[in-house]
Amino acid sequence: MKSLTLDTDLDVRRKLLWCLFWANRKAIRTEGCAPFRVEKLVTGEALYHSEPGKLLTLSDEVLERVEIDMNGGKTVDFTITIGAETFDITFYKNVFSVATRRNKEMEAEIIESLHEELIRGKPKICSSFPKRLGLGIQL
Repeated sequence: MKSLTLDTDLDVRRKLLWCLFWANRKAIRTEGCAPFRVEKLVTGEALYHSEPGKLLTLSDEVLERVEIDMNGGKTVDFTITIGAETFDITFYKNVFSVATRRNKEMEAEIIESLHEELIRGKPKICSSFPKRLGLGIQL
């Protein structure tokens, strides 16, 4: 597992999407354009998981719960699959951690990319990424 402290003024929702975006972007290299699937999400107050044959979507209600917990310093855990790769992602306070199950090199690549963007300034997210997650929000 690799981690990075996110000392940034980004709001929690944008910070969350930015970290998920880089996990997705690095996975595309080995997994192609396989679906981005949130399999499980654990917040301080709730457990969300996908049902067989269905996607777990990050609805406004779910994102609000995640934001409340992240702003409150509680741990939020995601299990995400992209193709054959599984990511275990944790947000705790201002720390983002990622563990991959197949390609351990990808952990370092994700953290390195996030770090480089923090140094350059304001992190960017591809405008089509929220749609890939099933979100109807604009960035």
